[in-house]
Amino acid sequence: MRLILDSNVALKIVLPEADSGFALRLIDDFHAGVHELLAPNVFYVEFAHALTRAERQGRVPANGAWYLWKTVMADCPQFFETLPLMQRAIEISSTVRIGIYDCIYVALAEQEGCDLVTADEKLIKNLPGYPIVSLSSF
Repeated sequence: MRLILDSNVALKIVLPEADSGFALRLIDDFHAGVHELLAPNVFYVEFAHALTRAERQGRVPANGAWYLWKTVMADCPQFFETLPLMQRAIEISSTVRIGIYDCIYVALAEQEGCDLVTADEKLIKNLPGYPIVSLSSF
């Protein structure tokens, strides 16, 4: 199954958080060939931001963000250019009044005809009818 991987799910792969077990199961399925993971190329920046924030909070050892970033980037996901997604992402953002970064992920899910898997339950609640599924469904 092809899935768009939200950066908040990737964070749960490398840091113990609520629903990390689901994220680890998802990545195990990816390694087994069950899933193909895709993401817009803003993913690597968002993921780095989350890791460095976790480092500042003491949840990641000093200088550990780079190692964890490389761990996830070593084999997933497949990246797509953001620019072709911008028109649709802006339309979604303007319509539902949520941040553009989330809308880029949703626009990619629509373009690729697959679901965005996220740990952001608020995003799921705010975008009913869009191709988004909860990480906890895995």
